[in-house]
Amino acid sequence: MIDDQSPGGRLRGFSMSLPMSLLRAREAAMQHFRPMLRSHGMTEQQWRVMRALSSKRTVEFSELVDMTFLLAPSMSRILKELENRKLITRETTDEDARKVNVSITAAGLRLIEKVAPHSEFIYAQISSRYGQKKLATLQAMLRDLEESLSGELIELSPGGETKTPTRRRTGSR
Repeated sequence: MIDDQSPGGRLRGFSMSLPMSLLRAREAAMQHFRPMLRSHGMTEQQWRVMRALSSKRTVEFSELVDMTFLLAPSMSRILKELENRKLITRETTDEDARKVNVSITAAGLRLIEKVAPHSEFIYAQISSRYGQKKLATLQAMLRDLEESLSGELIELSPGGETKTPTRRRTGSR
């Protein structure tokens, strides 16, 4: 295990960092999916795009970027590969030629159907190892965490010090 104490004790230990804990958990889960995806000729990022499109069929490019947490240049490269494989199509919108709609094709849907049982088998094994109830609780807790941290960013003051929340005074001045 990684040391949980930082020099001087002013910074939480590396292994206690929330982003690192989330990354370790993600990696622990994804190590089970990657070999299966590779056997179907997919990267995890390509699969993420295909899964997003399978849920909405047609999505505008920027919305797809937001849905999949991929950077726009990476998305462009991924879409080019998926289009070459005839798994998706891209078309400019009628309203704005700068906007592109991305759609899953029949071949893309067939791929989803082919991969789905393998993916669900892995999910069942993860659920069996970790516990179905614990997994459902974890997913609910992660949704709650995402909601509570979405919106206004936590900021440092202009001098770099942390801002202490202050109460607004009420009454006479």
